[in-house]
Amino acid sequence: MGRVIQFREALKEALQEEMQRDEKVFLMGEEVAEYNGAYKVSQGLLDEFGPERVVDTPISELGFAGLGVGAAMNGLRPIIEFMTFNFSLVAIDQVINSAAKMLFMSGGQCPVPIVFRGPTGNAGQLSAQHSQNFENWYANTPGLKVVVPSTPYTAKGLLKSAIRDDNPVIFMESELMYGDKEEVPEEEYLLAIGKAEVLQEGKDISLLSFGKIMKLAVAAAEILGKEGKSVELIDLRTVRPIDYETICASVQKTNRLVIVEEAWPLASISSEIAYHVQRYAFDYLDAPVQRVSNLDIPLGYAPTLVEASLPSLKRILDSLRQVLYE
Repeated sequence: MGRVIQFREALKEALQEEMQRDEKVFLMGEEVAEYNGAYKVSQGLLDEFGPERVVDTPISELGFAGLGVGAAMNGLRPIIEFMTFNFSLVAIDQVINSAAKMLFMSGGQCPVPIVFRGPTGNAGQLSAQHSQNFENWYANTPGLKVVVPSTPYTAKGLLKSAIRDDNPVIFMESELMYGDKEEVPEEEYLLAIGKAEVLQEGKDISLLSFGKIMKLAVAAAEILGKEGKSVELIDLRTVRPIDYETICASVQKTNRLVIVEEAWPLASISSEIAYHVQRYAFDYLDAPVQRVSNLDIPLGYAPTLVEASLPSLKRILDSLRQVLYE
């Protein structure tokens, strides 16, 4: 049995359950304690676990990310919250040069069980410096796992798995999803990192996305379904490791693929998937793989510029129809 809760509440439950289960788990970041989180994800955790396990930090991402890496190397399981992954750029040296590489550089002797989490991408009129997607940046780094949930259900199950993972995990959310509601089981569950989900079986075309843009993909699949087209809809969930097996199996069935991604087009996750499909499923393709991504420009402030720059329902439908040769 489940109950309908918000995305932020699903994340909070994952944090709470894992902190209750393992006293080595703690949360650290800006405004996570006294203020209950910038997006209220950590509501009530300070009262339950105290200031030693729910730790407010100064505005110093490099400092508290490094502190978290050191704590993980010494046997704790930190969860580091970035108020936005745009701010993680200040801490990226600790994430990539320390967290991601330590197990390799120590010859397997020093795991770094740490989760870096927070919102990614556009959230309205936040302008060029606060509206960026770095999923592909972090996914380019051996030693990291990168998770991008799309619903409250997947957010809870994947975050619990991320906290239990002995590797550093980048866990990317969205400000525009924190209020999303969905039925989430009351009983404990975990979801596997690295496994995509086929949300809808189809035979005419495969449509793949992840994160909050899945909502547009779902809407596009519904519209084409009403037009008599059978769309196979895939939620990637994890962008490192990528579930190539599920993707290629779908393409072998539908013979067509459109990938939707909120990110700049160059060297993106969709670029990598498109390469892999043409390399390992080329003989099954009846049309070129299409990508729908951000325009290759910084995101503007004006709503009209935001709308023009990001993937839209119209752009997704146009790509689907083009691949279907309509």
